[in-house]
Amino acid sequence: MNLGGFIVKNALRNKRRAVLTVLSVAVSLFLLVTLQVALREMTQPAQDVDASLRIAVRNKVSIATALPERQRGVIEKLPGVVAVTPLTFFGGKFKDDESVGFAQFAVDPASFRQTFVEARLPEEERAAWEADKTSCIIGKDSAERYGLKVGQRIHLIGTLWPTDLELKVAGIFVSPLDSRNAFFHQSYLDEALGNRGLVGMWWVRAESAEAAPGVIEAIDRAFRNTSAEVRAETERAFQMGFVSMWGNIRVLITSICTVVVFTLVLVTASTMSMAIRERFRELAVLKALGFRRGELFAVILAESFGLAITGAVVGAGGAWLLYSTVPITTLTAGVFPTFEVTPRIVGISFLVAALLGVVSSIAPTISVLRASVVEGLKTLD
Repeated sequence: MNLGGFIVKNALRNKRRAVLTVLSVAVSLFLLVTLQVALREMTQPAQDVDASLRIAVRNKVSIATALPERQRGVIEKLPGVVAVTPLTFFGGKFKDDESVGFAQFAVDPASFRQTFVEARLPEEERAAWEADKTSCIIGKDSAERYGLKVGQRIHLIGTLWPTDLELKVAGIFVSPLDSRNAFFHQSYLDEALGNRGLVGMWWVRAESAEAAPGVIEAIDRAFRNTSAEVRAETERAFQMGFVSMWGNIRVLITSICTVVVFTLVLVTASTMSMAIRERFRELAVLKALGFRRGELFAVILAESFGLAITGAVVGAGGAWLLYSTVPITTLTAGVFPTFEVTPRIVGISFLVAALLGVVSSIAPTISVLRASVVEGLKTLD
């Protein structure tokens, strides 16, 4: 028998313990990967080139405070502005949903097309939407979830606004960032509310990423000291503002990950100590045969490292396979539009497993090296 076979045989000597050790590592790393992906999705929303050109403009007091529709003409005249669309969150309930199943926004269809260019919609469906003031477009994910087809009518029960809406599905769009929302005419909502001339916020498209900072400054300056002061910011900053409302989510998830890793170290170290204690006599014999300290450490490390890496393959590999095949939007009830297990997160999980293998082998190795050959032979006599 060669040294590699000796290590494998010892690792599988107690098959039940080896399987349980691998599974404990796998489950812990699966949880670690899940938490890391969730943290990434919440703190680093999906971005593309077009997102770098978009600017969110909301009321300086609160995002829940509406803005006057007359501001649009002022914003459109500012240098560097390509398009401006209102975006008013309706928040209606659909069918028997106890809460808002998907977000609905009132927009201007013509300028929406210029502002959110990544939304893919057949041209005939886009034309139908623009032509019918009572129509809407809905994301593919929500359409599949509720079984909606082009031409169907949907009834939205108002929760934030004192009105209900009856909308006709004119088209189903696909977006690489989010295919859950529904969009309808701002003018239709305004009429339903009695022509109050209010919008939730403005979304502005700058002509270039270089021009965006100047556009932001110009928008803030244009409405300074007015009855409806605004706060303009990049799409990225706007998204991160929502994340900050949840509190320090990064610290919370990082703390949970730390506890998971610490518990995993204790479990694996305990398992390895038990395994080495059962083989004290064999290791003492190896010392008597002339095996050096480094060679004994390598034998123990190889066993510990092998079990930990096997657990990483099962846990991290299982997470990657699961989240890349299941419909994550449906699985999370729309909380996460995407759930990508990146190579960096997989690498972190394997690094944790490698460190786990090293740390778990230290205590057993110290016990073996401190004991003399005679003490080792007496231990399990």
